[in-house]
Amino acid sequence: MKAIETVVNVTPERQIIVQLPPDIPAGEYQVVIVLNESVKSDKLAVKNQAKRFEYSDYPVGLVADNFTFRREDLYDR
Repeated sequence: MKAIETVVNVTPERQIIVQLPPDIPAGEYQVVIVLNESVKSDKLAVKNQAKRFEYSDYPVGLVADNFTFRREDLYDR
């Protein structure tokens, strides 16, 4: 079984044409089609969500000059 994920355009006649990879031999196959509503609006929603979480830079410096973030310093053994 192979899963192929792609974006297609549906024609006014409600048809789609899918170009398969060259490693798929000719023959009869069982195919499952899952239609996600409006791929473009999903991508736009993700972009808008990312813009909401913008933070400005605020330099805080180190807590102390001798403080490091090495794993050995962060966790007790």
